[in-house]
Amino acid sequence: MSGFFFEALLSMKNFCVFGNPIEHSISPKLHNKAFEILGIDANYTKILLKNADELKKFFARLNLSGANITIPYKEVSFGICDEIFGIAKKIEAVNTIVRKNDKLFGFNTDALGFLKAIEEFGNIKNALVLGAGGTAKAVVFILQENGIYTELLNRSKERIEFFKNRKIAAFSWNDYNLKEYDLIINTTSAGLKDENLPAPKELLSQIFKKAKFGFDVIYGKKTPFLTLCEENMLTCKDGADMLLYQAALAFNLFFDNVYDETKIAEAMKTAML
Repeated sequence: MSGFFFEALLSMKNFCVFGNPIEHSISPKLHNKAFEILGIDANYTKILLKNADELKKFFARLNLSGANITIPYKEVSFGICDEIFGIAKKIEAVNTIVRKNDKLFGFNTDALGFLKAIEEFGNIKNALVLGAGGTAKAVVFILQENGIYTELLNRSKERIEFFKNRKIAAFSWNDYNLKEYDLIINTTSAGLKDENLPAPKELLSQIFKKAKFGFDVIYGKKTPFLTLCEENMLTCKDGADMLLYQAALAFNLFFDNVYDETKIAEAMKTAML
């Protein structure tokens, strides 16, 4: 019996999500529910990664077929992949890694997942992205690719150079002048494990007075950012739909895009009810 169990374990495909913090992640629930409904012999778990240098080693150690990457390792993941595909090349941030023949192939599904999640807002002409990490890169570039003028605001000047070098209007808190935007997006971790805002409240309140929509990539809680959006009468939403759509795209990449993404998303959605 034990030998049979061991062989079954080896034949099962293993996946995970890496991040720090990671206990809040519902990605295992989404993927494991899709495995169950679609009849796939696979398992998905979450791993707290404290040392970025350990990321690549985990693939061999855990015999992973693929993984998702969340805060704060999306840019680190870009550097460990043997080959990069799609928009991940442009933004230099990877949130999905597929392992084949001991090589790691990197993708980014955040960008399209975000775009799908804001469809209900309708016609967006311009946007302001808060933060300058891997998620910010995905959001900025997919917005620009779809004809939405986008600017970026970050606490420090150091991280905005990536955007400035690519002709994107990027500012630190100290050199920003108030403008008008349809959509404000928080891509930082502010509010995830604390009650912080992604920028000073006085500045955000001024920005919100001229905005229509707010979006926080954090999901599963009403963050201070979303609370402030509501106080300023913005139509807003959290990152649950973005998570769902990017997860469905990542799932299909794990399996060579042989499944119907709509069916994957429908299966995953049952785990969110």
